[in-house]
Amino acid sequence: MIRYLVLCLMLATPSFAQDFSALARIDAAKSQVSDMGRGIAVDLHLSQAVPYRVFTLDDPRRLVLDFREVDWRGASREAMLNADNASDLRFGPLRPGWSRMVIDLASPLKVKEAGMQVTEQTGIAVLHVALAPVSAVDFAQSAGAPDDAEWQALAQADTAAIEPKAPDGPMIVAIDAGHGGIDPGAEREGVREADVVLALAIELADAINRSGQMRAILTRDADFFVPLEERMTIARAAGAAAFVSLHADALEDGGARGASVYTLSDEGLDVASTRMAERHDRGDLLAGLDLDGHDDRIATVLMDLARLETGPAGDRLADAMVTGLRGAGVTLNSRPRRKGKLAVLNAPDFASVLIELGFLSSAKDRAALSSPISRAPMVAGITAALTKWADAQAAAAPLVRQ
Repeated sequence: MIRYLVLCLMLATPSFAQDFSALARIDAAKSQVSDMGRGIAVDLHLSQAVPYRVFTLDDPRRLVLDFREVDWRGASREAMLNADNASDLRFGPLRPGWSRMVIDLASPLKVKEAGMQVTEQTGIAVLHVALAPVSAVDFAQSAGAPDDAEWQALAQADTAAIEPKAPDGPMIVAIDAGHGGIDPGAEREGVREADVVLALAIELADAINRSGQMRAILTRDADFFVPLEERMTIARAAGAAAFVSLHADALEDGGARGASVYTLSDEGLDVASTRMAERHDRGDLLAGLDLDGHDDRIATVLMDLARLETGPAGDRLADAMVTGLRGAGVTLNSRPRRKGKLAVLNAPDFASVLIELGFLSSAKDRAALSSPISRAPMVAGITAALTKWADAQAAAAPLVRQ
């Protein structure tokens, strides 16, 4: 007997077939809970595919649908519930990043089928769940939330599982989608790096903002070019404590795959302060400190002092990213923790990491980066890593040199 169905669809959709949001918006006019003979049918029309699961609970009898995540605006019980075999219907946020629909059943019904169809051209998804009559004994035996390893891996990465602290204000995280505009980045099989990292950046910012502990800002929110120095300026102006740059490279041989996380190498540290002093405006070198009127030597010394704290903080953030991505089930590179002489990591006054999300030269990595549903574990892993890192930073704050 089928107790439940868990479906996390891995469907490739065009990079800009839908609005890039971690939320799937419901089409209330088309979505219905209706009678189907002695059973019921649930048909939900969504703007994009999302991970979901379906199960039943007893005492009282009800059908539960969990989603990551649905925006219910525009939907109403009165318009959607058209079934004598269902006595009530309710829906809404379950916790940050999660949504739930509960249908009270007028009689014992089992899940006969459940599936989500996605239109490739638009990314629009339709979830269909059909329930058929069953004996009260069979219903009771099959009821209960499923103990599913894949769903639990995603749930463990949910930031709501981590009790937020109450700092003076939310920690600011700058999410930097690499490339853009005249610089498309790597390209393979019609997939552009600038597009997929922007999509993930917007989804990630949504997840961070729903955590309640952090607030995300984007260095770009559309397909335009932002110079490297301006990316850091945007982060600094917002008061960012962390800077996360997202990329997806491609290799000629196509052999490598999986995600990796970079921090600035020792060699990069040697030249970073000099490079920043040469290329940035004096008033924009360190947050809260105007270096206008000071020569390069003084500016360089002050930036090096700042890196005594932000450098190790960046290393801890990178380590947390590797752990978070692995915990969310994301495929990692054979050497996931790396250092490099990367200009985008030069800022001295906030922790900076670069995440190579995968390689567009790998068909499997391209597929993982090309739809919201397959990017969801990346979003979950990065969000969980940032939350844990933010907690550790807050705990260590009293020990930081003032």
